[in-house]
Parts: sequence; C-alpha cells; structure tokens
Amino acid sequence: MTDQNGVLPPPSNKRQPVWTRRLVLFLRIMATVSLIKGLHHWSLVLGIGDGDGSTFEQAGTPWQAATVFFAVIDLVAAVGIWLAAAWGGVVWLTAAISMAAIELFFPQVYGGRLWIAIPEFIAIAIYIALALLAGRERPD
Repeated sequence: MTDQNGVLPPPSNKRQPVWTRRLVLFLRIMATVSLIKGLHHWSLVLGIGDGDGSTFEQAGTPWQAATVFFAVIDLVAAVGIWLAAAWGGVVWLTAAISMAAIELFFPQVYGGRLWIAIPEFIAIAIYIALALLAGRERPD
C-alpha cells in the first residue's frame, strides 16, 4: 500500500461505476443488519435481558439449534459482506434463505412470522438485481 519510503500513493482518479457503488452500499447496509441480527441471537443464547429464567435454557431443541445457527452465521455474513467478498455474499444468502425457510416451513421453531420472511426475500431480490446491474457495467 505504501512505497519504499512509506508514503501512500496518490488517490486513484478512477471511480467505481454507479451500480457497483450502489451494490457496495447495499452490502454495507445488509452487513449492519446482519451484525444486529447476530448480536440479537447471541443475546438470546446468553440470556441477556431475560430476567431470572433464561428463555434459551427453557426452549426446545429446534429453537436452540436455530438460534445458535443464526447467532454464528449472521456475524460471519456481516464480516463477509462488509468486505464485499464473494464468500460473504454466499454466506449472507444462505442466512437469509435459511431464516425465511424456517419462518415459512417450520413455524413451530420461531412462530412463522411472515413479517420476517418477506423482508428477507425483498433483500435477496434487491441483491440479485444490483449484482446483475453491477455486472453489466464491467467491460470484461
């Protein structure tokens, strides 16, 4: 990043194309959302704010497994998509599809909240659209 004398090179005059910038901005927003979701799931695992009886310890095994899964995968996805790494998009898509699937097909785990599944599908659709538009901007 620096030259032999430890001096930073001058900033590049090349700006990213508009759809690529929008995709990166969207990824940063989704990284923040994933970070918040991951921390929320960890608060459930750790019993933060539960009072005397821990909800996590009293919950069924499917709820516990799903909560631990999302506590880990949401934080990993947050790091990956913040960096705009290819693997971050894959992990984020896995987390989003998994959350929507659990809400829709396994209502006994989290209660089948449609208001959680629909935003996940909307975010996935926005991501796909932005990725396609950003891909068209590339000359190679």
